[in-house]
Amino acid sequence: MRAAVVGGTAYYAGKKVAQGRQAEADQNAQIADLQDQQQYAAPEPPPAQAAPAAGGGIADELAKLKSLLDSGVLTQAEFDAAKQRTLAGG
Repeated sequence: MRAAVVGGTAYYAGKKVAQGRQAEADQNAQIADLQDQQQYAAPEPPPAQAAPAAGGGIADELAKLKSLLDSGVLTQAEFDAAKQRTLAGG
């Protein structure tokens, strides 16, 4: 009788772990789909200017780029490229 209880408990625990893994895999797939949609829906960011407009500086331009990165408009690779252009031109 004890073996049946232990076996039943182990079976139930295994099912719960499998369900949790499946839910996590489904969630990761949804996130990947949303990221793909966002990548195709987002317009191309304007190229970074070598000399920012009057009243701005390199620090302001980098802050703008960082806010675009944080909001999801720029990818990390786009941010890095624009940052290098800004630093090289400034």
